[in-house]
Amino acid sequence: MGLPSLRAAAWALRRACGPWTPRLGPRLLCLPPMAGNGEAPVPVGTQQEQDRKGRRGWQGTARIWEETEQQAKKLKSSEDGEQHRKLPKRKVVLLVAYSGKGYHGMQRNVGSSKFKTIEDDLVSALVRSGCIPENHGEDMRKMSFQRCARTDKGVSAAGQVVSLKVWLIDDLLEKINSHLPSHIRILGLKRVTGGFNSKNKCDARTYFYMLPTFAFAHKDHDAQDETYRLQAETLGRVNRLLACYRGTHNFHNFTSQKGPREPSARRYILDMFCEEPFVREGMEFAVIKVKGQSFMTHQIRKMVGLVVAIVKGYAPESVLERCWGEAKVDVPKAPGLGLVLERVHFEKYNQRFGHDGLHEPLDWAREEAEVAAFKEQHIYPTIISTERHERSMAQWLSTLPVHDFSATAHAAAGPGTKVPRALEGSDGDGGSD
Repeated sequence: MGLPSLRAAAWALRRACGPWTPRLGPRLLCLPPMAGNGEAPVPVGTQQEQDRKGRRGWQGTARIWEETEQQAKKLKSSEDGEQHRKLPKRKVVLLVAYSGKGYHGMQRNVGSSKFKTIEDDLVSALVRSGCIPENHGEDMRKMSFQRCARTDKGVSAAGQVVSLKVWLIDDLLEKINSHLPSHIRILGLKRVTGGFNSKNKCDARTYFYMLPTFAFAHKDHDAQDETYRLQAETLGRVNRLLACYRGTHNFHNFTSQKGPREPSARRYILDMFCEEPFVREGMEFAVIKVKGQSFMTHQIRKMVGLVVAIVKGYAPESVLERCWGEAKVDVPKAPGLGLVLERVHFEKYNQRFGHDGLHEPLDWAREEAEVAAFKEQHIYPTIISTERHERSMAQWLSTLPVHDFSATAHAAAGPGTKVPRALEGSDGDGGSD
């Protein structure tokens, strides 16, 4: 046998019996097949064994390559999906404007679809736009969601601010707005610090209350006279009374949630005044603006309601001073229709981070034109048309005579008598001004 033939035989033997073992040398024998496998033993090194081994090796290799290719495809698909999900996730604030008519306030009632809120529509749009995962919409804590103010049923907003973590996808605002009704708009977006909380970082909130000026007409005047025009003298008296709210006072009589000795009933009002009236669709309206650190449930509506009662002649001016005492005073609550959250303030945050080169100040100066346009298009018309058709202010004014402003609730009820719930002003609304 020549040298090439010996080499070929050795190579065939090595391939059939296994690799070279340095310590023991080449395997000279192959183990017999397992019993019961239906194959007869084949002498080592025969051509039949070599062919069979070759076929098995090729089939095994083919299976290995097929499985490896499938795993590679799965891995690539998984990596592509993971890459899609690994978009930058950052803490941002959104400037939100909405008309609150038909909604049960701002804050979402998780697990309840009976009372629709602004956040129901907002969260749905966030999920559908692809900037938050679906499970974040089910549990808002996962995206660190927080709003500056819980506006009450029917209350609108021109400058609500919410903070949350989102994926910074392209055309984020356009995509969110495409899934929102026209009366809810996202007007601006800014990056903020990772620990930012829109509620806790908010220094103050500015609301306005829009009402027809016939609300200030004397009680002997027709309560539904749309031709009424507010005189400068009456406007001056309104502003003098509104100025009494400035400073720190115990506002427990202006909410149903606080007792007279609870420290949290003390609130600080920076300013409150009534602007010059204006005429819309033949009816005169005025806007009362109030800026305070924070407000309790129904506080602003009761502040407006008491001043209206005094100007109309149902209550004496002395009732304002009595409201700061511990005794319960019967304070009427104006309708929610005209109340609008106009702006929220972040002075301390802006001083610290607004000019650090990394973050923008939260002043929304560039969005003012859009805010004004939204008010003209959605908020003012809703208030005016609703007042015309539903007469909410006129109907509320007709209830003022039933209030007792001449004595405190305790005095009216008599010593030792429990104050009726009707005088406590609790209506189960659960919202917040």
